Amino acid sequence: MSRMTSLSSFSVLLLSAFVFPCPSRSAEQPRRPNIVIIFADDWGRHAGAYARLDGPGTVNDVVRTPNFDRIAGEGVLFRRAFVSSPSCTPSRSALVSGQHFWRTGRGSVLRGEWDGSSPAFPLLLRDAGYRIGKSHKVWTPGTPSDAPFGGQQFAYEAAGRRFNNFSENASKLVAEGKTVEAAKAELFDEVRANFDTFLNNRGSDQPFTYWFGPTNVHRKWTKGSGKALWGLNPDDLAGKLPPFLPDVPEVREDLADYFGEIAALDGAIGLIVERLEQIGELDNTLLIISGDHGAPGFPHGKCNLYDFGTQVPLLVRWGGAPGGRVVDDLISLTDIAPTVLELAGLPIPEVMTGRSLVRILKGDKSGQVDPQRTAIYTGRERHVDSARADYMPYPQRAIRTHDYLYIVNFRPDRWPLGDPHRLDGDQPPTVEEVTENTRITLADEDAGPTKAWLVSQRRSPRWKAHFDWVYGKRPREELYDLRQDPHQVKNVANDAEYANARATLERQLLQELQQTGDPRLIDEGSYFETPPVGGPPVTPADR
Repeated sequence: MSRMTSLSSFSVLLLSAFVFPCPSRSAEQPRRPNIVIIFADDWGRHAGAYARLDGPGTVNDVVRTPNFDRIAGEGVLFRRAFVSSPSCTPSRSALVSGQHFWRTGRGSVLRGEWDGSSPAFPLLLRDAGYRIGKSHKVWTPGTPSDAPFGGQQFAYEAAGRRFNNFSENASKLVAEGKTVEAAKAELFDEVRANFDTFLNNRGSDQPFTYWFGPTNVHRKWTKGSGKALWGLNPDDLAGKLPPFLPDVPEVREDLADYFGEIAALDGAIGLIVERLEQIGELDNTLLIISGDHGAPGFPHGKCNLYDFGTQVPLLVRWGGAPGGRVVDDLISLTDIAPTVLELAGLPIPEVMTGRSLVRILKGDKSGQVDPQRTAIYTGRERHVDSARADYMPYPQRAIRTHDYLYIVNFRPDRWPLGDPHRLDGDQPPTVEEVTENTRITLADEDAGPTKAWLVSQRRSPRWKAHFDWVYGKRPREELYDLRQDPHQVKNVANDAEYANARATLERQLLQELQQTGDPRLIDEGSYFETPPVGGPPVTPADR
């Protein structure tokens, strides 16, 4: 493997890679569009509109998102959209900077630091005269909090933040005597009021950018809330779970509760769109709806480069985009920043590796629109921050095409989600502790009932092999034939019949990493292995 020889080379590449044309304001579009971004924590590719695309028999059959589905009929629904990294901070660093996560410095790991060296499209919009505002999460956990959106000076949350713990707060209100519908309405009123406060503080002719970033889809959720609050029956998931999720009552209920939080999110989407329509700004608003990575607390989800961890919903509605289309191009969320800047009439910084979607949006085609959009790149470094051995970075990079997913695990000697042998110490954690405390074991998978159930079954004859499969060590290379194996459960990297495909994908992946200055290829990845990016110092024994 060829390697770049210095971090200075990386710096040069940041300044020189991928030059984009700088669009100018069009005389045919005197009004700059408003920008509204609804970006939910931990929301993977789960919506009713996708159930119709995927056909019957998938978990999306149970998801209820009537507002998202209606807007999909008016906008452009992207079938295959992916994050740069399936971890909160690096995913969001990539989104706001329009670059692969590995180019964002200390923003490339969870609880990173934003040093301002990367462009952030919200701040570029602010500097160009946009009124910007946000409710809830934009870029956290990280320091300074929500720095790429100007910190908390543009926060509109005075009406409340209870929506961020929707099932907990709604269940509490019901326990206090409110009806289910009244309890939900009280939390939805916060969403409406926060957005109204922002709208009332903008100039009369001033374009605006508003970011709604709820965290309710992130754990924790109230057990049984999917059914209690939304009527989602866990038994309806029987026979529909992907093979990496045990099809047992505990997991089905956990997934139904997750879908309940998505239903709450969908209600908020409807309120924001309704308000835009009431003030006559809907068609002059670029509405972008997506999530920062896949489901938390489930195997193959958050912190994994399989589709269940990296694929997200992406829906764009704008008056200048012919609606009712489904686009099959492979899209990275790094493409959002240059898209927003181009439509706002601003130059696209040369360091951005994302590519504007404006041509796709303004066109009238469905299916594969841009023949060049046939691959996306994802990766991961450190997620949790601790000096313990099972919290070391687990460096991965991947290329995903229409036909294949190819993953390189740079340190296959490490545990991908934490060392499961720690479960067998003198005082192994209880089921309750694994349900509640993410850091107590396997810390790169969020705490929850599914994880706790698998831990409780790790020695059972029926489930031991499954536990070892989803939490065990992985080979250096993984290759999945998506035509035969859409859930990515059979690694064919060593099969002779796939040798040519594997070599081609490896070459294409390494070329992208080298051209974009990935520090993982420099000095054996020391940038990501040592403090401050690699976390606290560790002893040789920990490695």
